[in-house]
Amino acid sequence: MTAQVVVEKKKLEKPPLEIHYLGDRVLRSPAKRVAKVDQSIRQLVQEMLQTMYSADGIGLAAPQVGVNKQIIVIDCEPDNPEMKPLVLINPVIKRFGRALCDAQEGCLSIPGVYMDVSRPEEVEVAYKDENGRPQTLKADGLLSRAIQHEMDHLNGVMFVDRVENGLALTEELKKHGFSSQAVKPIK
Repeated sequence: MTAQVVVEKKKLEKPPLEIHYLGDRVLRSPAKRVAKVDQSIRQLVQEMLQTMYSADGIGLAAPQVGVNKQIIVIDCEPDNPEMKPLVLINPVIKRFGRALCDAQEGCLSIPGVYMDVSRPEEVEVAYKDENGRPQTLKADGLLSRAIQHEMDHLNGVMFVDRVENGLALTEELKKHGFSSQAVKPIK
């Protein structure tokens, strides 16, 4: 059974899904678990990948396109046709590494805004793949950060909620037309 989701890594003039932006309530609702991985889920994954590539992203969570399901797509090498994208359905972080790392993050739902966020350097995540098979993955570096960032979306959390420099964040959001009222800081 190889129902691999295959998508050309290219920009589409009209991506199949619409990305929602900071301030939209859909981004703040916890996503529901996927009961059954079937063709409709694989179709959604394919459209999410096409939308992500069209927006020059490396990760996209279903809530960002208005779908309240625990589905994430990630591709840390969108310019490498050999590298297959990662599809995580119902992901659960099993373990965080001890070491923290600060790095700049951005988000397709908050275009133009890039801020430093502190996250664990490593994670171990359990999930189902696009065929519904259970998988476990240990990740570090950019992939670890992308997984944590996208999993936050599944819990209604956005990276700006984790930014510690509130003043710089408010200025940056204002500069790009977003309201700091939409931020829900995590203490």
